[in-house]
Amino acid sequence: MARTNPFANLASLSMRQLRELARTLGIQRYSAQDRDALAESIADRSGERGETAASVTPAAETPTSPRPVAAIEAEMAPAPRPAAETRVVFLPRDPQWAYVFWDISEDDRSDALHAGASQLCLRVADVTGLAGGSAHPHTLQEVVVDSHATEWYLPVPLSDRDYRVELGYRKGGGGGWISLAFSSVARVPSLHPSEQILDQFVPFSLDAFPSASASLPAPAEAVDSGLHERLYQSATSQWRRLGRGSEAFHEIDAAAGLESGGAFSASGAGPWASGRSASGIGGVGSRQRSFWLVADAELIVYGATDPAARLSIGGEEVPLSADGTFRVQVPFRDGQQLYPIEALAADGEQKRSITMEFRRSTPEANVNTREASVAEWF
Repeated sequence: MARTNPFANLASLSMRQLRELARTLGIQRYSAQDRDALAESIADRSGERGETAASVTPAAETPTSPRPVAAIEAEMAPAPRPAAETRVVFLPRDPQWAYVFWDISEDDRSDALHAGASQLCLRVADVTGLAGGSAHPHTLQEVVVDSHATEWYLPVPLSDRDYRVELGYRKGGGGGWISLAFSSVARVPSLHPSEQILDQFVPFSLDAFPSASASLPAPAEAVDSGLHERLYQSATSQWRRLGRGSEAFHEIDAAAGLESGGAFSASGAGPWASGRSASGIGGVGSRQRSFWLVADAELIVYGATDPAARLSIGGEEVPLSADGTFRVQVPFRDGQQLYPIEALAADGEQKRSITMEFRRSTPEANVNTREASVAEWF
């Protein structure tokens, strides 16, 4: 009597159902086998396990349903999280406040605690104009923060400066410092607009003759906030009683003209200044036209000091650039001008000073603006 094959009903199963059986039985590379080979593999594996066809063969009318995503995720191990890296970031928010956030690795925190760390701190250093990790003396500020915090708002000591933040622990007992990380250098914006102005130059060309409508640009005082004029006033306040300005020379010239019987005109030039008489003797007929001239001078005072210092000229505070240099352009009129320059260190304990004296005289000033020019016969 022939033996009945318990897996004769495998021929009625679909290819998908056969592969599901092969996956359940743990058959290797079942997806690469055809129908006959797959049915034979299932029969062999089931015979080895002593299973019946009913226990391994799914019902033909019951399709295999997909597994829920939640069940698949529950069987998966959680993804490994990257270890925290110790770092600190300094972000200026406005001219008066900055935002700082940080991360501390577990190894660094454990090492610090074993070394006697007691308080987590942030150190703010002014590094304006410096390189190589150095900082200005007497400008370091230390702020104690919560040991479990990861962010903090810091007040900015001075605006328009460069700062760097150091993250670390203050040791207990005998004291000491455990440094963890440094932030990048960031610039805190200025609280007020800068009072410095760029030098103004008169454009000209050697190839083109200046037109009659050309005029000098407006003096720097017209666009300045008043700093340059205040410096000049403070530099000349004690010398005004001498009465030696361009106006004084004009008055002397006018008086001399009256004493000589009116030989000079109001502009300081007589009828003989051009080599012609009033009647036009000399072979050239008389003509009428207006003429004018303007000229002036300015004084540039410049230098450098510690970028963290406060600089004043004649009691007037002068702003410093990022590298500690300064440059002011002030009027240079007739008379004597005195400029006492003083630099005070950030700690208020050191001071340097220099006094500069300048004198200008204008022996002759036969000038007038184009608007004040009048038609003259010559």
